[in-house]
Amino acid sequence: MIDKEKVIDYWKKHAVYDMETAESLFASRRYPYCLFMCHLAVEKLLKSIIVETTSEHAPYTHNLVELATRSGASFDEEQKSLIAELNEFNIEARYPDWKRDFYARATEDFTARYLTKTKDLFLWLGR
Repeated sequence: MIDKEKVIDYWKKHAVYDMETAESLFASRRYPYCLFMCHLAVEKLLKSIIVETTSEHAPYTHNLVELATRSGASFDEEQKSLIAELNEFNIEARYPDWKRDFYARATEDFTARYLTKTKDLFLWLGR
């Protein structure tokens, strides 16, 4: 049996920390890593929701689409699309072959748009 409240609190605190880190990385113009932290923040918040709804530990995955499905939350089409897009940032930020293209796409405008969308989703998930 898990200490449900303790585990939920763990995921939420780390999610907030990662969202704050994303904002800091944006301010310091570290755009690819800002996008990666957006992914991590949403991942951890989804894991907190899974623990809350199932009373079990969150699955060992970084796949946001899978986590969103397991969370039981009702996402609209725009949110589903965003989750799928953020999911790619995890892969693209980690693997050398994909990094070059990802770094080229991670401009200030591109990153600002996704940071704003992520913050909106983050607030919605944390409601």
